[in-house]
Amino acid sequence: MEYRCRLGTATGEILEELHVSDSEAHLRHELEQKGLCVLGIQPRGVLGRVSLPGRARRKVPMREFLVFNQELATLLKAGMPLVQSLDILRSRVEHATFRQVLDEVYEKVRAGSALSEAFGTHGDLFPAAYGASLLAGEKSGSLDGVLRRYVAYMKVIGGVKRRTMAALIYPAVLVAVALVVVGIIVLKVIPEFASFYDSFGARLPFVTRVIVAGATFVRSHILLLTGAAILTGVAGWNWARRARQRALVDRSILRVPWAGSTIRRFATAQMARTLSTLLGGGLPLVSAIDIASRSMSNRFLSAEMREVGQRVREGEPFASAVAARGQFPDVFVKMAEVGESTGALQEMMSSLADFYDEEIESELGRFVSMVEPALLIIMGLVIASLLLALYMPLFQLTSVVGAR
Repeated sequence: MEYRCRLGTATGEILEELHVSDSEAHLRHELEQKGLCVLGIQPRGVLGRVSLPGRARRKVPMREFLVFNQELATLLKAGMPLVQSLDILRSRVEHATFRQVLDEVYEKVRAGSALSEAFGTHGDLFPAAYGASLLAGEKSGSLDGVLRRYVAYMKVIGGVKRRTMAALIYPAVLVAVALVVVGIIVLKVIPEFASFYDSFGARLPFVTRVIVAGATFVRSHILLLTGAAILTGVAGWNWARRARQRALVDRSILRVPWAGSTIRRFATAQMARTLSTLLGGGLPLVSAIDIASRSMSNRFLSAEMREVGQRVREGEPFASAVAARGQFPDVFVKMAEVGESTGALQEMMSSLADFYDEEIESELGRFVSMVEPALLIIMGLVIASLLLALYMPLFQLTSVVGAR
């Protein structure tokens, strides 16, 4: 029978090959005898990822996922066998999708599969760094320690994202309120003023005429404009979701003043922390770079980091490969160089991620402190301008009434 195999070499290279064997267990033994690391084996014609029946799979809640890994690490450290630990934990999971996944993982592990391979068949539900961490823990014999390190890593990443979102909530609320107020003025208030002024038959000021004409056009074509906005948004979203276009969009974002540098530092911190976690678990540098590049939210920088991984695979030092791309901060290059020369690359990457996390948080704080009053001033100016343009003709009402 033919099997599709995903293998790791001693140098950290990832291979995907077809092999013929009587059974999966026999093939696994043969490949391990050759010094290859078996990342996954699937019969040819079977999809690499298992699809759960019924509706589209729901994402596993991150909190429940982290609690499971914490409890699994605790049971393993206490000396409980892996199969028994999985059997205990799967019955305590409440989320239906996650429980079904754990049932399948338990059956695979009980049949002799590695834990990393069992979770690998559900890779669309879990981060790539998780499977790599499991593999590193299995090879190093310290699965419980690697799981604890991964949980700590995810908590830090989640904390940074939560603080970032919290800092942006108030500006977003201000913008939403401003749009609602302007919408009410344009769709409700201005038409009432327009009909009121029409009853006098006087010529309105130019600014008022422009505002009234614009509001009349928007109100008359509201459905058409809404449909066009929705279609444009959907088309733009589908265009941006393609890999090549997403990379172009992400590259353009990096050129935006202030925001671009902040996003670059965030992506670099994200990659550095993932790299540190994987190296701490015992994964080779080349494999760690490949997985860390896939964890980056910016597709352009992710592609640049994959190029770095290719250069490292060819024998170039990590720091010089990063510097040659010219897309990463100088601090990252210098700390990578020091880490390589001292043999403490993992610690340097962790320190760099902590440094950038603190820097990003302080920059977001400064941004919010500046943007809040700026938004309030802009909102006041826009609304005041609209109301002033509407009330300007009232100053002429005395002369208009007198003329009549």
